[in-house]
Amino acid sequence: MIRVLDKFLLFLYSLAIGAVAVIAFSAGMYWFPEEWLINLVHNTYSGDYDWLQATVLIVSALVFIISLRFFYVSLRRSNSSAPSIDQRTEFGDIRISLETVENLALKAASRQRGVKDLKARIRISDAGIEVSLRAIADGESSIPVLTEEIQRAVKSHVEEITGIPVAGVSVFVANIIQTANFKSRVE
Repeated sequence: MIRVLDKFLLFLYSLAIGAVAVIAFSAGMYWFPEEWLINLVHNTYSGDYDWLQATVLIVSALVFIISLRFFYVSLRRSNSSAPSIDQRTEFGDIRISLETVENLALKAASRQRGVKDLKARIRISDAGIEVSLRAIADGESSIPVLTEEIQRAVKSHVEEITGIPVAGVSVFVANIIQTANFKSRVE
């Protein structure tokens, strides 16, 4: 609910700042007659038009309050800034970032021969961690055997290091490495 409110406030704030920018630009380009601007300022200060003075005060106060809210939001530390897996033990809480799990999966997969250019994505499901890997194979070894070895290595390594069950490891072989065979030429 607060995120929706912040988005709405940001929308209103953007409209207000945009309107002020257009008015300031128009005044700077002399698109408003000078008499009109002088009358507007005079009417605001004279007190003849109480509604104009009240409108300026209310809009200014609202923009200032919204500015304070955005200032607070920008400085506040958020617990959800880094997605993580949270566990509670008898000694306290453990938080493991998804980036850590991703790096563990990449480390385990890169140990397999015949694989290059790895990328990983981690998702959390009810059954455990789901690891998706994208790889480029060397084209010299069997792709089904290679992917099965990668799956087995990643699953066991991540479970051993984090203690969190791995629900599945999917491997997408995007391409194979094009190796050029050059024959040396002796003259």
